[in-house]
Amino acid sequence: MRTFILSATCCLAAFLASAQVRSIYHDGWIDFNKNGVKDIFEDPAQPVDRRIADLLSRMTLEEKTCQTATLYGYGRVLKDSLPTSGWNNEIWKDGIANIDEELNSVAGNPKAQTSLSYPFSRHAEAINTVQRWFVEQTRLGIPVDFTNEGIHGLNHDRATSLPAPIAIGSTWDKDLVHEAGVIVGREAKALGYTNVYAPILDLARDPRWGRTLECYGEDPFLVAELGKQMTLGIQEQGIASTLKHFAVYSVPKGGRDGSVRTDPHVAPRELQQLYLYAFRRVIQEAHPMGVMSSYNDWDGVPITGSYYFLTELLREKFGFDGYVVSDSDAVEYLFTKHHVAATYKDAVRQVMEAGLNVRTNFTPPGTFIEPLRELVRNGELSIHTLDKRVADVLRVKFRLGLFDQPYVKDPKKADEVLAPGRTKEFMLKMARESLVLLKNDGNLLPLDKQKIRHILVTGPLGRETSYAISRYGPSHLSPVSVEAGLRSYLGNSTSIDYARGCDIVDSAWPESEIIPTPLTATERSAIDEAVTKGRNADVIIAVLGEDEKRVGEGMSRTGLDLPGRQEQLLEALYATGRPVVLVLVNGQPLTINWADRYIPSILEAWFPNSFGGQAVAETLFGDYNPGGKLTITFPKTTGEIEWNFPYKPGSQPKGDKRENKTSVFGPIYAFGHGLSYTQFAYSHLTVTPLTQNPQGDITVTVDITNTGNRTGDEVAQLYINDEVSSVTVYEQQLRGFQRVTLKPGEKKTLQFTLRPDDLSLIDKDHVWRVEPGKFQVMLGSSSTDIRLKQEFEIR
Repeated sequence: MRTFILSATCCLAAFLASAQVRSIYHDGWIDFNKNGVKDIFEDPAQPVDRRIADLLSRMTLEEKTCQTATLYGYGRVLKDSLPTSGWNNEIWKDGIANIDEELNSVAGNPKAQTSLSYPFSRHAEAINTVQRWFVEQTRLGIPVDFTNEGIHGLNHDRATSLPAPIAIGSTWDKDLVHEAGVIVGREAKALGYTNVYAPILDLARDPRWGRTLECYGEDPFLVAELGKQMTLGIQEQGIASTLKHFAVYSVPKGGRDGSVRTDPHVAPRELQQLYLYAFRRVIQEAHPMGVMSSYNDWDGVPITGSYYFLTELLREKFGFDGYVVSDSDAVEYLFTKHHVAATYKDAVRQVMEAGLNVRTNFTPPGTFIEPLRELVRNGELSIHTLDKRVADVLRVKFRLGLFDQPYVKDPKKADEVLAPGRTKEFMLKMARESLVLLKNDGNLLPLDKQKIRHILVTGPLGRETSYAISRYGPSHLSPVSVEAGLRSYLGNSTSIDYARGCDIVDSAWPESEIIPTPLTATERSAIDEAVTKGRNADVIIAVLGEDEKRVGEGMSRTGLDLPGRQEQLLEALYATGRPVVLVLVNGQPLTINWADRYIPSILEAWFPNSFGGQAVAETLFGDYNPGGKLTITFPKTTGEIEWNFPYKPGSQPKGDKRENKTSVFGPIYAFGHGLSYTQFAYSHLTVTPLTQNPQGDITVTVDITNTGNRTGDEVAQLYINDEVSSVTVYEQQLRGFQRVTLKPGEKKTLQFTLRPDDLSLIDKDHVWRVEPGKFQVMLGSSSTDIRLKQEFEIR
């Protein structure tokens, strides 16, 4: 009898709780705080600032501080894939700012694999279940912002894959990058994510740096233009875009990465003109809702603890009005590495006063929240400062509509949005457009299917595909290798043989870069096998470079040669006398001096997406005409680093006879370089007006004609030079580019607009302004292949 009464009591309690939960959902509003009244913060008709103020006034210290931390998702910090009764005893019982990478089955992490990531509708339903717990089971019901990575495509099981950002940059295609952002945002929205950590706006100025592959390039204008399009595309889908990594993150001393990252040697004017340029422009022109603060310092001050960077620059000068999350360990490093805080608690105080909104790291959120509460209770941190930081987080949540529709409205639609094959043509287009033809002596490429009967595919990257799956992109993909792409493309019409030739690295690497070791018998045998097969081939396709274990986050290099025995393999293949085509798969520029001198044709594929092998095959045989251009300089040696674009006069010698006796100067391939199977002519450059006021626009037009016999893409690049200025400026500055497709004999007129911002500099008083004087416009196919010039004057 007693068991029956207890059971009945429990059922009644469950019924009453269910009825209460159901009662919070009303026509046009949700009773988040469950008081039966439509409060100001619950009223969609109220201005956002009023809603924020009302909600803040109702929040306890515990609830406010919970809006300043990230809870990493399942397999990282969360042990439960879905809410449990134990959550009522966790710190997030009072809410949480965001949950990162929740149930995404992130690549390379066995603990994070889950059956709730796929099918896609199951993930959307799971996210709704998690969100429902926060809305219904916490006192104020503040919804969660579900964040996720997105630089290689959405970081989710079987989402659309993008190539590495260095390959995305090589497309120079603003429309295509915008479409990439739309796809990332659309897929995120369908799956229940509300905030995507993309794009990366860092400049790849030192190619030794491991994360070079995650940057669009080395030039601030190009990074700003492409970053703007990615941001706009993501946010058009009702998803927040969070920019990475603010700021001066990509130039640690000596290009070194990981825990040693610190001490970027960047002058104040260079800081503004190069490293902050893209952030300023993207914030002002695309209005992203998020920024990630970096864990390095600048001029001795850690960025995440810098009021100058997080408040004066970011908010007061650039106009950012979203919320700032910290990169991993950025808060902790104030105490453990930079030693500007005597205790971790003081590091928490410093970052909050500087302007950080949300601490993000792979440790429980309470490690930040608890000392923050103690700081406020002890009067060591003003509650008004905390209110400002929380208000920024709430503002983004209101802008995202989370207080009006906190759930994925139609979870089943996710299966339609991410249906297999829906973005295949887009992925193929991006894979094709990212390819850069570096060299093509004697027009060896494109290969003729009618004449090529026997091919040897060799090299450690020929069958490799792991580079197409990134920790920051989709998982559980089925990438196409170069060999598989060729076999599928050629079918039975051509015989294809394969020999690995060598491993990506030798057993002593990376020490073998400084202390060479002789080939082992096994290594010699592998090269000999490739050579023997190569002698019987009509053409040898050598696929060389790096994999994801050789370049990436925390994997900076001391040298940039082909690693391991790859160059020895290449030299042996060349010695056969058979035509050799080099396909590079890599994440950073390589010092391929020998290959550039002796190998007739070189195709740069970077780290492509899952369709990279197909795109390479089509390009080698001419069904696709490559039109990509380099966004980063290939140096001849690490000894001349930095050798990049843009550069100051005299900083990159062009032929000083005295210095050339002791040094090797110049790039292998310059910024903007990229060949085609056709030719393009530039004509009729016009600049209007030739004399303009400092706040007026300049219109530039040029005709581009395909003078060859194949349809192809040209990237027309516009550079300017301020001929005389009050401070030293860069010799050339990229200020416009357009990728255009032209049929044989076709001509198109391209138009560019130079705005005052494009002509401005930071003068002696450290003020941005356009100075009177003469400027030169240069149009061409690369930074070193200028076809037309015209002068104009600012009076």
